[in-house]
Amino acid sequence: MNSNLLSVLEIIIAVTLVVVILLQVRGSGTTLFGQAESSFRTRRGIERFLFRGTIVLAGMFTVIAVLTARFN
Repeated sequence: MNSNLLSVLEIIIAVTLVVVILLQVRGSGTTLFGQAESSFRTRRGIERFLFRGTIVLAGMFTVIAVLTARFN
């Protein structure tokens, strides 16, 4: 594979991962000390999608980082 393509793909995934993580933090609605009722609850809708997307993006980022290091 082309090293430049892997680098560009890694940057795109990194930026997307940062955006998804920031969306999770913004949508959590916790205060400085947290809320008691939010300490244990299930994820639903967009929150679940963002959570699973974060896991997928982190895995993709790791694999592409290893490939970039291998082919560089």
